[in-house]
Amino acid sequence: MNIILFSRRQSAHSPSQIASLFEAIGRYGFDYSINEEFADVATSLTGIVVPAERIYRGQAPSTGGDEVMICYGGDGTLLDGIHRLARRDTPVAGINSGRLGFLTENNGEGIDSLMERIARGQLHCEPRTMLRVESGAAGTQEVHHALNETAIQRRGATMISVEAYVDGEMIATYYGDGVIVATPTGSTAYSLSAGGPIVSPSCRCLLLSPLAPHNLTMRPVVIPDSSTIELVLRSRSQSALLSVDNRVDSLDDGDRVRITCDGQRLFLATPHNNSFYDTLRNKMMWGVDRRD
Repeated sequence: MNIILFSRRQSAHSPSQIASLFEAIGRYGFDYSINEEFADVATSLTGIVVPAERIYRGQAPSTGGDEVMICYGGDGTLLDGIHRLARRDTPVAGINSGRLGFLTENNGEGIDSLMERIARGQLHCEPRTMLRVESGAAGTQEVHHALNETAIQRRGATMISVEAYVDGEMIATYYGDGVIVATPTGSTAYSLSAGGPIVSPSCRCLLLSPLAPHNLTMRPVVIPDSSTIELVLRSRSQSALLSVDNRVDSLDDGDRVRITCDGQRLFLATPHNNSFYDTLRNKMMWGVDRRD
């Protein structure tokens, strides 16, 4: 079993948790590889010296055998990590050192139990929908992939308009800051901040949520994930922003973004005996009585 470790330099790191992670890898006899930034952090905080042959830069190496990626940080770290897999169907587990974290649900106290489940082949994974995002002018299309969402949003102070089509049929023209297309996994991320619904990850749907719409009758729309969504930017300014998870690109007036569900799905490891609803209730503190 090969463990692919990934973290970002800006993540909150605990020396004791990093030491526990490496100790568990050695105890269970796992092979491992680690990205350069995380290796530097591990050395500076714990004194662990990582052999040069175990350090990777850019895309995560594949051994061709059993492997699991472990991302240490917040949800943003996990989103960065999965793009290092180059769309392989490697299971991904998150150790949460951030604040909220719907994707990185294991906290630092669960490292031993996580590694034990990997060793025993008892890691429970849920398939999660990924988006395929094609953007740009005709003849210059670029392809991106997203787990949470993609969004067109204004770059400056000027309002933009976005024409939205589903399977060739126009839904609306969104006037305001832009529009988000989210997966069920992304329903608890940017889409939630924009007033979109919370959706169980097992649902087969996509969410369209307007960003600060100028027309107050605009509301989020839920559509089947078999649909093809096309967004066309209309902007009086020079350009707008296209965000794909935590990556950002530029769009010009008239550019078209085509969004479909990708055939490749992410396999996200979930904590033992902890459902989506448990996580939702705990993270959102539903049912907590603060009247005392």
